[in-house]
Amino acid sequence: MKDFRLHIYHARQCDPKKCTGKRLKKFDLVRLHEKIHSLPKGSILLDPMAEKSLSPADSKISDMIVLDCSWNTVEEIFPKLLRRKLQHRALPYLLASNPVNFGKPFKLNSAEAFAAALYILGNKDQAEKILSKFRWGHTFLELNREPLEDYSKANNSEDIIQIQNEYI
Repeated sequence: MKDFRLHIYHARQCDPKKCTGKRLKKFDLVRLHEKIHSLPKGSILLDPMAEKSLSPADSKISDMIVLDCSWNTVEEIFPKLLRRKLQHRALPYLLASNPVNFGKPFKLNSAEAFAAALYILGNKDQAEKILSKFRWGHTFLELNREPLEDYSKANNSEDIIQIQNEYI
C-alpha cells in the first residue's frame, strides 16, 4: 500500500506544546501550510461539515489535508477552503482518545483524523506510525478498532453511513 502525502493547514490557534500537527511535522510525517493557496488541488480535505463521507473509494487520491484549528472556529475557516478544488470528506463516527476530548465522538485532533482516514483508506501501517508519536495514540485504535475495521471494508460513502448508523 502506498503512503499518502499528508498536509496540514495550520491556523496558528493552538497551544504549540499540545499541537499534534506541529509534533507530526517535527517527525517529518506531514507538510505544514499557513496559506490556503499552497494546499495541493484535488486533495482530500477532512471536513466535518462535508456532505460526503470518506470511504475506501477515495483511496486513489494521494494527498490528504487536515485543518489544524480550534473546534470553536472551524465553521469560520472551512468556508474559505470551499473555493479550493478539494475533495471534501467527513470522517464517520469515532471516539477521540486525546487527553483534551477523550471519549467525545467526532472531536478528533489532527493526528487522530489522519490516522482514522489512513486506516479507512487501507493504510493501517501509516495510521499506526502517525499514532506512535503520542502516548495516547494506541488508545485511539483500541477505542475504535471495530468501527475502523468495518469502515475499511465499505465500498463507498453510502456504505460508511449505514455502518456509522449501526454504531450511533
